[in-house]
Amino acid sequence: MNGRFDRALSAFDAANAEDPTLQSAEGSAHPKELLYARRMSAWLERLAPDAPEVVRLAVRAQHIRRWTIPRDRYPMDRPGYRRWRTDLAAFHAETAGAILKQVGYDDAAIARVQALLRKERLKADPDVQLLEDVACLVFLEHYFEEFATKHPEDKLVDIVRKTWRKMSPRGQEAARRLKLAPRLEAIIARALSDA
Repeated sequence: MNGRFDRALSAFDAANAEDPTLQSAEGSAHPKELLYARRMSAWLERLAPDAPEVVRLAVRAQHIRRWTIPRDRYPMDRPGYRRWRTDLAAFHAETAGAILKQVGYDDAAIARVQALLRKERLKADPDVQLLEDVACLVFLEHYFEEFATKHPEDKLVDIVRKTWRKMSPRGQEAARRLKLAPRLEAIIARALSDA
């Protein structure tokens, strides 16, 4: 891309490297949100290698410093979850925007990345949809298995249905090609057949 883009990714990664929660992958421990950010970029490269620079930036900043706003600060109900997600999106947009300004992006590029991170106009904006597809694919490939150990099957089926509805046909096709554990594939199959 360019030096400014590389500086932005390095700054995003440095921010996420401060995550105190470690997660194991490929035989070593990584800061959780740094690992997530790199998985997001890797999936974007697989799904849309020609994605615009602003999408590449938003993908890398999707969960920037997420651990600083823990879920348990909000009521453990649906409205609490939605408020947490809305606050997170605003926080990610603000945090990414400050970094982008620091490395030399103009106001228009910053505003565009922030709109992507807030998921404005999902389904209507192809760049927002691409970001959502990548997030859904990263979840299914890397986080669904552990998530599935904590919830009953009916809830998992419902979550897969909701995830599937968020994805574009391109994202859904990529999800169908994932190699998942048989139990997870059965949950997805049930979710899609019951939909």
